[in-house]
Amino acid sequence: MTLKEIRKNSFIKIITNVFVLILVPFLIWMFFFDENSYLVHHKFNNEIEDLESTISFYKNKIEEDKATIKKLQDSLQLERFAREKYLMKKDNEDIYLIEFDTIKK
Repeated sequence: MTLKEIRKNSFIKIITNVFVLILVPFLIWMFFFDENSYLVHHKFNNEIEDLESTISFYKNKIEEDKATIKKLQDSLQLERFAREKYLMKKDNEDIYLIEFDTIKK
């Protein structure tokens, strides 16, 4: 094939077009190397999803804590909570902790 025959090929005409020669490096630059590239946006979108899941987790924890606080308004529930969580006791009581060996031999 001669050079003239190669230039007549439609694929080569499209590839050697000035606009294509400018557009391809521009697109590569914008997708991969620019500070606003697709890769950066993808990373930020993943970070946003992680933060939204963290927000929903903490909102659920806040609702659980509000329910616990409302339940602890009763003095009997408050006493039960203090005994179970913080091992508090009355002056004339003794506390015995029973631990079960869950490791199988």
